Amino acid sequence: MANQDFTTGTEQNILDWFFTAGAAPTRPSAWWVGLFSVLPTANAGTGGTEHTEAGYGRQQVTLTRTNQTMNPSAAFTFGPATEDWAQTVGFGFFSAETNGTLYAFKALTTARTFYDGDSGTYATSDLAITLD
Repeated sequence: MANQDFTTGTEQNILDWFFTAGAAPTRPSAWWVGLFSVLPTANAGTGGTEHTEAGYGRQQVTLTRTNQTMNPSAAFTFGPATEDWAQTVGFGFFSAETNGTLYAFKALTTARTFYDGDSGTYATSDLAITLD
């Protein structure tokens, strides 16, 4: 399992924008963070399991770049859970609150289980993606 990955679509968009004249991809107008109980295993962003338990929902974020790292510009909170959630092992950046396109994903440094009534705040550094 990769620690972090950009999806194939994201990598193709980067290459098209940087190396191909006139092939600028359309950038999402908003960004959302979602949590995974099973991290995607393929560059296509497939094979993962995003939470669907009661009380879960993606969180809209503004992303900030520092050198080669993108992360949310402010801390934010998931929950409160209204039932126990499977263990959270990773996160991803999506183009929409539901469905949408997964652009990047990464394993969390520390997995976490949300129990009924729990909320979880993530610092900006917890959800950083680096291009190096």
